[in-house]
Amino acid sequence: MFSNYFYPDIYNVFVNNISWKLNKICSCFRLVPLAHECMSNSNYSCTACGNITSKWAGRCEACGEWNSISEDTGLSQGPTKTSLGRSRGLFIPLNNLKSTDKPLQRIKCDLDELDRVLGGGLVPSSAILVGGDPGIGKSTLLLQAAAKFAINGLKTLYLSGEEASSQVKLRAKRLELEESPIQLGSDTNLRNILTTLEKEKPDLAIIDSIQTIWSDKVESAPGTVSQVRAAAHELTSFAKRSNTSIVLVGHVTKEGQIAGPRVVEHMVDTVLYFEGERGNQFRILRSVKNRFGPADEIGVFEMTGLGLQQVINPSALFLSSRGAPSAGSCVFAGIEGTRPLLVEIQALVSPTPLSQPRRSVIGWDSNRLAMILAVLEARCEIQFSGLDVYLNVAGGLKISEPAADLAVAAALISARENIIIPESYVFFGEVSLSGAIRSVGKMENRLKEAEKLGFKQAEGPKNIQSVEDSNLEVFENLDLLSFVNKLVDDTKKQTLGT
Repeated sequence: MFSNYFYPDIYNVFVNNISWKLNKICSCFRLVPLAHECMSNSNYSCTACGNITSKWAGRCEACGEWNSISEDTGLSQGPTKTSLGRSRGLFIPLNNLKSTDKPLQRIKCDLDELDRVLGGGLVPSSAILVGGDPGIGKSTLLLQAAAKFAINGLKTLYLSGEEASSQVKLRAKRLELEESPIQLGSDTNLRNILTTLEKEKPDLAIIDSIQTIWSDKVESAPGTVSQVRAAAHELTSFAKRSNTSIVLVGHVTKEGQIAGPRVVEHMVDTVLYFEGERGNQFRILRSVKNRFGPADEIGVFEMTGLGLQQVINPSALFLSSRGAPSAGSCVFAGIEGTRPLLVEIQALVSPTPLSQPRRSVIGWDSNRLAMILAVLEARCEIQFSGLDVYLNVAGGLKISEPAADLAVAAALISARENIIIPESYVFFGEVSLSGAIRSVGKMENRLKEAEKLGFKQAEGPKNIQSVEDSNLEVFENLDLLSFVNKLVDDTKKQTLGT
């Protein structure tokens, strides 16, 4: 028999032909034509939206995602449709929005960077999903956080489905946390985990990881879409009906997304991503969803021999290793969440014998780089054809805001013309396709952070001078052409003066 995994199209044709013949036989005896259902008990679901189909397809019909359909054998079905015309449900208790009930109090730990990303602390009865690459430090971070919460008086459970309790103790000893009052457990059965949570009633429960949990109500292997969805639903429901905060650890795919159905991210209250390069000691904890605080907030940690150490002033740390001024280097004054962050933008432009020059980007959007290069060529008549272009955000940070356009343009011009930008300058501003430099948000915070770190001049959009309480020398720029001309003239004058 053909495998419906390796040959889905051949398998479907084979099953449909057999089903048609069996249905003809059944029709002769006035039987219900259920031959196709008898031949296969497999369902297929989309890992992005959770849509269930009866056959495999290369693209999900519901959300349009490609290569997101996976097989779930024996997928448990939802509740059957019944007539609700005459039946009556239970009355839902309602509360007035202006009620005088005491609001939930956030629970803080000694990890200020984690509290910042959570929006000010842990909210009781919340569900949090933490994802990241293998070996990036998710378990280390959560074990350290669990120790902090336990020391502060919270009843904390750490349930591991990937390690034995003795292995978790060994890691805690390496982190010098073996005396912390954390309760450890190791199990993957969802029923056993829920029973333990009901009995112990902890304030915080960490489940590592959601892909290893399986339910005996779902007839599929652990880690499949149906198992992950069922486990996340049960654990999230427990958090809402109790006073326990649940933290779920999730694996990520090669595309950088949390493995499993996308519906899991909709179930939980907060989604955090732990980012970083293995060769780099810095780690970024980024919030991409938070019902109780700002999204896109980041916390910066440094990996050491004793685990993760929080970085209180990441701007100073990212710029501390910056060497002597060189061509192709400048500083961008950015905003991550509510935090101003100064990072170094590095560019390298070199001739190439290839017919198609390379465009390599690390830490920024490659499409955005292509747009900046096109604007420089069209509006400023600076050619990059026949030149390889390399762009890097120092420190392993990933930048997504358009305010970095002006800093990237400055780094490219500096590398292209081999001029050195003075180290006392910072840049920020969005570049449009017309070459105009548009305003960006939170300029006051950017300038204050730059002033605190000793910068003297700032290049920005046209309304930068409207910012009050700033001792920096600010320069307004209406368009990219005037900015480039002024940048080249000023740097050449300073070079000749020295």
